[in-house]
Amino acid sequence: MDPQQQTSPLPQPSAKYFSWDYRLQLIGLGFAFYAAIFLLSHLLSVALSRTYNSLPAKEKVFWNLAATRAAFGIQSTVAGLRALTEDSALSADRVKGQEDWSWFNVLTATGFFVFENVALHASSVVFRSFDLPLATHHFFALSGYAGAVVWDSLGHFLPMVTLLLEMSTPFTCISWMLLKAGWACTLFWKANQWVMIHTFHCRMVLTYYMWWVTLTHWGELSTHVALPQLLLFFSGLALLTFIINPLWTHKKTMQLLNPVDWNFGNKPIPTNGDAKGQSVKPHAS
Repeated sequence: MDPQQQTSPLPQPSAKYFSWDYRLQLIGLGFAFYAAIFLLSHLLSVALSRTYNSLPAKEKVFWNLAATRAAFGIQSTVAGLRALTEDSALSADRVKGQEDWSWFNVLTATGFFVFENVALHASSVVFRSFDLPLATHHFFALSGYAGAVVWDSLGHFLPMVTLLLEMSTPFTCISWMLLKAGWACTLFWKANQWVMIHTFHCRMVLTYYMWWVTLTHWGELSTHVALPQLLLFFSGLALLTFIINPLWTHKKTMQLLNPVDWNFGNKPIPTNGDAKGQSVKPHAS
């Protein structure tokens, strides 16, 4: 190697990502895009799905939120896999590395989590109900990504890997919609359920990996990351590792063996027959 040859400098994010006007525009874009997905899901489902039209209003909201989360899950999976597999500033410096594409995902994800919180709390007011575990999950998600925007020297490797936890949401969406349509007896639903359960196991492995990254980079993290952001991150990661992931993995596995809608009072789902032993055909969806 030529001794005078220098290592190429790591890519740096564009200056526009440090402009608050531009940041707020991308956060607003993320909010508007996923709000549009929510509305589009409603319009298409009204036009095309008999199952959707038969649901109570609260379950229709959940249906559209499931579709919106599935779309976000696709974006998040791409971003997370890119962080894990691509040679980039993020992988080269896991504490301070940033790039344009990671900033785009941080900002639009923040917009999505704003939308999720607005939808959750508006739904709670309208339907006079409150889901504390879900509210806690949404609080940590929004606070974590808003913190990455405010304390903008934080690297984006861990935020992008955290997004990869959304890999399960497209399969969760398919599972719930087909359950409501009465398709839990089909091979397709069971195959989707198996894949979904596998993604939940992958989520658990991913959280262990995130603990390993933080512990092996603890000196740098404690020096360069603000204390409030560290507390938020480790509190959320602990909840995911020890409560949320194990609980959801268990529930989804039990759902494969006994298809019920545990989002709405563990409602049984008709599959092979009704109470009189007559065949029940899946609804068109």
